[in-house]
Amino acid sequence: MRQHIDEQAWQEALLHELKRYADLLQVWQKPRRLESIFFGGGTPSLMKPQTVETILKQAVQLWPIAENLEITLEANPNSVEVKAFQALNQAGVNRISIGIQALYDEDLKKLGRQHSAAESLAAIETACRTFERVSFDLIYARPGQTVDDWQTELLQALSFGTEHLSLYQLTIEPGTAFATLHDRGELVLPPNDTSADLYELTQSMMNDHHRPAYEISNHAKQGAECRHNKAYWRYQDYIGIGPGAHGRLSQNGGAKVATRQVKSPEGWLKSIEAHGHGDAEVVDVSLSDQLREQLLMGLRLTQGIDLNDLVIPLDQALSDQLINQQRLEYLKEGGYLEMTDHHLKATPAGQQRLQSVLNYFL
Repeated sequence: MRQHIDEQAWQEALLHELKRYADLLQVWQKPRRLESIFFGGGTPSLMKPQTVETILKQAVQLWPIAENLEITLEANPNSVEVKAFQALNQAGVNRISIGIQALYDEDLKKLGRQHSAAESLAAIETACRTFERVSFDLIYARPGQTVDDWQTELLQALSFGTEHLSLYQLTIEPGTAFATLHDRGELVLPPNDTSADLYELTQSMMNDHHRPAYEISNHAKQGAECRHNKAYWRYQDYIGIGPGAHGRLSQNGGAKVATRQVKSPEGWLKSIEAHGHGDAEVVDVSLSDQLREQLLMGLRLTQGIDLNDLVIPLDQALSDQLINQQRLEYLKEGGYLEMTDHHLKATPAGQQRLQSVLNYFL
């Protein structure tokens, strides 16, 4: 953890990037309305509430805002960050998302987390007293986890009454901390049959408690879905500002650019000072890549994709072999995808195997 953050420099840089992107969108003549703001995990959760407030004031001056603007901040459940909850709420944050991951100390250690179960519980309780909208995440299919274990833990999580829960099945992705632990033999996944049982239990319990999945790993009461994350999955535009942040922005005529900012905080600040921006790259996204991204994201949603919204009409995508007709039919016949004249979505069986479905389909 960084011991010192130059708060003033950080604030000025973020304000600079906000204004720069607002000016850029004016040049592109694409009017925008601000629907949500999301302060991601890591350094942003360590910002002083005064900095958060200043950024929010700038943002709402630069764009017209939607009714009930959603302003989310991701936080860790350690005491330093929890102490700032009240001040963050007063600064304008109206939704908090806490990275809990597990409610048991032994499992937190296996996952390489530094906080304790007691800190997790205290953070959730404080959040529920402070914010109108609260979410936290848990990871299941952990080493040694049984169906009974997960049922008990999930019931405890539901007892807090939060409107939203993110429940991720543990997977090993190359280059992640979990991959390192897995390679060392310190993180062993349950058998596939157990993982499948854990997934089905999750869906059943969340449905029974009126928090159905609206995305493969996200569950919410009706109307409490995360507006910001739904923008990603619906392939809508978003600005990414800050170290390592990614963005997708449309220009006139349907062209879309992908933006990525310099990853390290120090490098990001230096780039703004030296070059007047924090972008590491701004690249055009081809229509075929837009289609691929749209399908990859949209099929994560339980409601799927409105085919009328595809960046390339389905008939053209099939004829141009951007979508494999034979594989699409196979997945439909196998009960993994469901398609009508206007809609494409993954079935429950497809959702359970979504990554494999996407890899095969695309």
